[in-house]
Amino acid sequence: MTQPDLRHFTFYICLFLCLITVAAFWQVTNNEFLYLDDDMYVTKNSHVQAGLSIDGLIWAFTTTWASNRHPLTWLSHMFDCQVFGLNAGFHHLSSLFFHIINTLLLFLILQKVTNTFWRSAFVSSLFALHPLHIESVAWVAERKDVLSTLFFMLTILAYILSLVFLLW
Repeated sequence: MTQPDLRHFTFYICLFLCLITVAAFWQVTNNEFLYLDDDMYVTKNSHVQAGLSIDGLIWAFTTTWASNRHPLTWLSHMFDCQVFGLNAGFHHLSSLFFHIINTLLLFLILQKVTNTFWRSAFVSSLFALHPLHIESVAWVAERKDVLSTLFFMLTILAYILSLVFLLW
């Protein structure tokens, strides 16, 4: 018995994954900044609050601030401050956006690697809703987690595509 072609369901599964992730995490857009690390990362960081600039770019790539060196995280926070100012809800919304993208990438990667459509959808929905991701989405200073996951997923996807190209 041949398996049915489920590729036309991919759009609907992606839409479903977006909807359940938004439903689970939307309330974070009502959160304020936390006084754990958000002050060092955003609310009391003049470099980040100044938004994207040449000076900010140089600072992001040359500093170790808050005991960390992660220039892309700094640039992400600078972009949010440039566009949204210090509106905490939009900073949380950015993290939610990254988490949604990570969930969709995981689904597409799993589907490509395992060739199992419904299992990939199920695992991706678990990833989307897993309680371990609450901190990454609901705490602005944890932007580094959703960004590192994004680049990890993109790396895996690039590897898969390079294998497909080489085998073609």
